Amino acid sequence: MTNPTSTTPPAETLAGRREWTALGVLMLPLLLVSMDVSVLYFAIPQISADLEPSGTQQLWIFDIYAFVLAGLLMTMGSLGDRIGRRKLLLFGAAAFGTASVLAAYANSAETLIAARALLGVGGATLMPSTMAIVRTMFTDPGQRVKAIGMWSGVMTGGIALGSVMSGILVEHFWWGSVFLVNLPAMVLLLVLGPVLLPESKNPEPGRFDLLSVPLSMAAVLPVIYGIKEIPSEGWNVRYVLSITVGLLFAALFVHRQRTVKSPLISPALFRGRGFAPGVVLNLVSSFGMMGSAYFTTQYLQSVLGKSSMAAALWSLLPTVMVGVAAPVAAQLVAKGVHRAHVVAGGFTVAACGYALLAFTGTDSLWLVLAGAGVLASGIVTVMSQMMDLALGTVPTANSGSAASLLETGAEFGGALGMAVLGSIGTAVYRHGVPADAPAAAHETLGGALAVAGQLPGDAGRALTTAAREAFTNGMQAAAIAGAVVLLAAAVLSVATLRKVTVREDTADHEAGAPAAAPDEKATV
Repeated sequence: MTNPTSTTPPAETLAGRREWTALGVLMLPLLLVSMDVSVLYFAIPQISADLEPSGTQQLWIFDIYAFVLAGLLMTMGSLGDRIGRRKLLLFGAAAFGTASVLAAYANSAETLIAARALLGVGGATLMPSTMAIVRTMFTDPGQRVKAIGMWSGVMTGGIALGSVMSGILVEHFWWGSVFLVNLPAMVLLLVLGPVLLPESKNPEPGRFDLLSVPLSMAAVLPVIYGIKEIPSEGWNVRYVLSITVGLLFAALFVHRQRTVKSPLISPALFRGRGFAPGVVLNLVSSFGMMGSAYFTTQYLQSVLGKSSMAAALWSLLPTVMVGVAAPVAAQLVAKGVHRAHVVAGGFTVAACGYALLAFTGTDSLWLVLAGAGVLASGIVTVMSQMMDLALGTVPTANSGSAASLLETGAEFGGALGMAVLGSIGTAVYRHGVPADAPAAAHETLGGALAVAGQLPGDAGRALTTAAREAFTNGMQAAAIAGAVVLLAAAVLSVATLRKVTVREDTADHEAGAPAAAPDEKATV
């Protein structure tokens, strides 16, 4: 433990070549976990032809991975604090690799759904474990913010890369190859992880509260399910009821964490002044990121008429700016710019990205790509700083739980962004579609284009034009709403972060934890 009065970490806390090499090893599974969110994008037609899933089964093939991952994040983060983060990471890598093989060679829709669920279990162990290990390896605040910036960039880029990788593999191989690509990275992690990665855990974790596990899942899954369905189905009573049930279980979960002797998620985490703002502002940043993705992917395909593969390749272009944003933010903080101002600047830049999207027309490829790039760079600036802030104000004993809360909040934020902004866009779209158009044309742009293709001559072209203009108008309205939300977040960040400072040597004290015991120090 460093001297509490010191403001500069001693030289021996600086990470060296070993730690940065280990970070590179950690980035590979993280990239693949994020890619798996979108890796089925091009594979689903071949899967449908081969396995012949029903409509419901096809939806579960898509969604079960994200649902299981979101539902188990808090459980796995807490478990890693208890049994060891490296141990849980290696277990997750083995599970992820095994599930990848099962998915690649699945001979039925049921088997593929089960394999995707197991992939979600593996992903839930990998994500908080990687972040917690980064917290353990990089104790110097300056180095940690750089490492977490790289973590954020890989996570963001992986989602965009997944669909492109899927298209390339499916074009040259069979659909199972999109899962087998996971194996080399997982094998590399299993071989190098025990050598390069430090082991750490909470020296006094208490008993594992089993009842909190189903309570946490019952709180997360119904809310995420309801929120994700609202953009396409509207405010259906079923989805509102699902969200309500989830919120009731969330209240029960919080009550248990505050009263049980050994909680799954310790309320002491929120004693650190930077933790709660970090979780909330990270949630808002996910709101902004996923809210825009809901529109830009449809715009590229259905408004500009690009093929799925071409749209996926174009969508990679905005991620180039992501690689610059986090390092620049880290340099600004290192040079003395207050974190509150850097975060507020990130939100403002992201709002400018939405402002660009608000000026798009039906033929504005470069404007949309520029808007998406500016938006993504601002969001990654915020994410990297908020993750560093939240992890820096909690004791390393609870870093797995803290990381899992950040990730769970991000899942909620992403779903909420698609629901709120998607609902705004859908409402404007439906209002703009001609009243005499068939019902299917009023539901989605894809439905309108399908109907237009069946209409003769001028009638089909008129409906196509009207639907594309209506969708673009909806995207403009959603972009304005998104910009307002992000500008409000910029103001909120200044108000909540201006008095928050993070010093590695006082993090445990700020979080209300005792000084780290010798067992808590990272060992190999």
